[in-house]
Amino acid sequence: MSRKLKIAVAQINCLLGDLPGNAAKILDCAARAKGAGAEVLLTPELSLCGYPPEDLLLRDGFFRDCAAALEALAAAVHGITVVVGHPQLAEGRRYNAASVLQDGRITATYRKRNLPNYTVFDEERYFEPGGEPVVFEINGVRLGLNICEDLWGEQGPVEALASAEQQREARAQRGRSWRADAPRLARAAGAELLLVLNASPYHTRQHVSRLSVARNRATETGLAIVYANMVGGQDELVFDGASFVLDAQGVTTQQLPYFEETLGYVDIVDAVPQPGERAPDLSFEASVYGALCLGVRDYLGKNGFPGAILGMSGGIDSALTLAIACDALGADKVRALMMPSQYTADISWIDSRDMVKRLGVRYDEIAIKPMFDSFLVALAGEFHGLQADATEENLQARIRGMLLMALSNKFGSIVLTTGNKSEMAVGYSTLYGDMAGGFAAIKDVAKTLVYRLAEYRNALGEVIPRRIIERPPSAELRPGQTDQDSLPPYAVLDAIMSAYMEQNLSPAEIVAGGQRQEDVARVVGLIKRNEYKRRQAPVGIRITQRGFGKDWRYPITSRYQEKF
Repeated sequence: MSRKLKIAVAQINCLLGDLPGNAAKILDCAARAKGAGAEVLLTPELSLCGYPPEDLLLRDGFFRDCAAALEALAAAVHGITVVVGHPQLAEGRRYNAASVLQDGRITATYRKRNLPNYTVFDEERYFEPGGEPVVFEINGVRLGLNICEDLWGEQGPVEALASAEQQREARAQRGRSWRADAPRLARAAGAELLLVLNASPYHTRQHVSRLSVARNRATETGLAIVYANMVGGQDELVFDGASFVLDAQGVTTQQLPYFEETLGYVDIVDAVPQPGERAPDLSFEASVYGALCLGVRDYLGKNGFPGAILGMSGGIDSALTLAIACDALGADKVRALMMPSQYTADISWIDSRDMVKRLGVRYDEIAIKPMFDSFLVALAGEFHGLQADATEENLQARIRGMLLMALSNKFGSIVLTTGNKSEMAVGYSTLYGDMAGGFAAIKDVAKTLVYRLAEYRNALGEVIPRRIIERPPSAELRPGQTDQDSLPPYAVLDAIMSAYMEQNLSPAEIVAGGQRQEDVARVVGLIKRNEYKRRQAPVGIRITQRGFGKDWRYPITSRYQEKF
C-alpha cells in the first residue's frame, strides 16, 4: 500500500520581532493547510521571529520571549504537524533552530549545523552549531530537517559525527570554516525526504545557485528536497520566495512564485514528490524590478510610513525611482517634487510634468534660485575673490535636500533618495544633499542597469518619457554640465566597479581583463576615497551579490594602495 503525504509550504513574509503577528500567520497557514488535507506545514528559517534578528540575538530577553511564543504556538497546533523556525537558548548556548509541533506540544527540535559567516551573514557571531539530526515520521514517510546553509555543507567523512560535542571538537581541530554534511547525516539517521527551512536573501544570481546546490545534494544523498524560502523585505535585504521541490534525481517538480506570499502543496507518494505547479521564471530585469518594488513596499509598510516623497530632476534615476515607488505603493502614496534652479533645462521640468501626469502622482515645484541666491549673499564675504566650484554646486543639492526633509518632517512621508550604485561607488553625490533621505531604492543598481530597468518598465506600459532615457545624464548644477565631464563612460565605470567591489579582482587583474590602467586607477581611487560618504548614506536595497551595505566593510582611514 502506498504511503501518501501532503506537505504544505508556507512561503510567508515575516515581520522581524513581531512574535504574535508571525505566530498568528503561521497558525492561519496551518488551519488552511489542514483544511486542504495537508498533514505537515513547513515554514521558513526563523519564521517565528523573522530574519535576520542581528544583535537582538545578544539579548537573553529576546530568547525568552521567543520561547514563550513558541510554547503558545505549539499549544494551538492540533491535527497537523507544523515545522517552525526559531532561535533557541539552551544551557547557555544559542542556536538557530527548527521545532516540530504536534498535538499541542514540541516533539523535536533540530539545531542548524552550518552557520554562514560571509557576505551579509554573521551567524557565527550569534549561534553555536547544532548536533543531532532530527528525523520524524508522518504516514510512514520519514522526514529529515535541515536549515538553509546546512544544504551547502561539504561532502566528507562526517556522517559519524552525530553529537554536538563531537562536532564542536571537530570544528576546534579544523577551524571555524569546517562544515558538517547535514543532508548525509539526516539520511544516515533514516530520512527518506528532506525538509529545508530557508531565509535566503535575493541577489541576481542566488536562485540559480540555490537550485544548483540543492540538485547536487539531492543526487548525492538520494533524498528528495522540499525547500521553503522566506519572502519579503527586511531593511536592505529582500527574500524572493521561489520555494521549490526536487525529486531524488534533482529534477524540479514544483516551484512557488517569486516575491509573493503563498501557501503551496506538495503531494508525496512513497517519499517521492509528485509533479505540481511550477511558477514561471522571471527575466533578469523582471526579477530585479520585483525585488526593488518588494523592498520599497516592505520598508515603508513594516516601518509605518504613510507614503514616499522624492525629488524629480528630469533624469533617469529619479524617473526609475518614481516608477518603482508607484508600482510598490500605489500612486496615491507617492509625491514628487521638482526643485528647478537657473541651471535646470526646460526639458527637465517638461519631462517631469509629463511623467507625473502619466503616473497620476501629486507633483509640486519649488524654485531654489531665491534660496541659493540668499546663501551666496550670506557667504559672499567668505568667498570673496574665489572662483565658483563644487561648493556652489553642492549648495544647490543641499537646498533640495532640506526642502525634501522639511516636507518629510511635516507630513510623515519618507524621502526616497535616487542615487544609483555607480554614483555611490565614486562619490558622485552630495552629503546632506541628494544623499539626504530615509531609504535608497536603487542604491545597488548600477547606472547601466538603471537604463535596462527603465526600458523593462516601459515595456509593461510607457511611463518614463523617451527623452529622459535618451538624453545625456546631468546633475544640472552648472551650465552645460553632463556626468561624463567628471566620470568615465558608465559602461566602463560599471565594469570596473563590478570587477573590483563585487568580484574582488585586483586592479592588475582588471587591467589584464581589458580595461585601461588610467581608468582603473581613477575608479578604484574614487571608490576608496569616498568610503566616508557611503557610511553616511541611507540604507538601500541589495540586489547584487555584493552591495555597499552589510557585506561591504572597508576602513575609511587607510593608506593601503594596491599595485598594478
